[in-house]
Amino acid sequence: MARLLLSLLVSLWGLLLLVQPAPALAYDNPELLPDHPTPVIDLAKALTSSQRRALEEQLDQFEASSGWKLRVLTQYDRSPGQAVKQYWDLDERSLLLVADPRGGNLLNFNVGEALFALMPRSYWVELQTRYGNQYYVADHGEDGAIVGALGAVRGCLEQGGCQVVPGLPQEQWLLTVSTSVLGGLVAGFASYPRKQGVLIAWPWLLLMSPLWLILFGVLGLGPVLTRTADPLPVVGNVFAFLASGVAAYLLALWKLPKPEAKA
Repeated sequence: MARLLLSLLVSLWGLLLLVQPAPALAYDNPELLPDHPTPVIDLAKALTSSQRRALEEQLDQFEASSGWKLRVLTQYDRSPGQAVKQYWDLDERSLLLVADPRGGNLLNFNVGEALFALMPRSYWVELQTRYGNQYYVADHGEDGAIVGALGAVRGCLEQGGCQVVPGLPQEQWLLTVSTSVLGGLVAGFASYPRKQGVLIAWPWLLLMSPLWLILFGVLGLGPVLTRTADPLPVVGNVFAFLASGVAAYLLALWKLPKPEAKA
């Protein structure tokens, strides 16, 4: 639970930041650039030699087939700075992924304007907080974070764009389950009868519907339906909502004053 809360705080903090290139790109250091064309500059040695060669081949093939230019720069204590822009001729159809662990979040993105037309700014913030946070990097490594983020971008470009990052991490699903449970509790307590002979207090249930619909529909089902076609998370959220709603209803019903017996 503590890890879930920390991940949520990291995501909320990311929403307050603009997607921007790493601060280390504020100066020129062109002597660090390779003397041959390559889509990957791995100064921090985050990738193995085989990973780097495979990634170079994939990015070159993707650019040749789609026209989108995806570039990767890893750095730590050394950076070529602004020199990479001229080296790669970055334009509106370019994405520069900068992997630098010194900023707290591993990943930073320099996003071309044409990419914003297909994936909004919120997409890039979510991409950064999902793949670049310290927990994901600890579990999958810096190489896994880089490859995972690029895979998400390529998948979205191949399908013509995305509004959200595809895939549903366990932490995010657990958060949607929590909001579904809260929505069920609100609906359950709202629907218990205030009068004898009434099964469901429909006026109260409808009065509280904006709250439990937001908790269950918008915050519970919404993130699941927009990120995955797997029915199991949807079934889990619906069950959590119904179970908590029935439990709240029965608890409130049990605490109702019993009618006095007639003489």
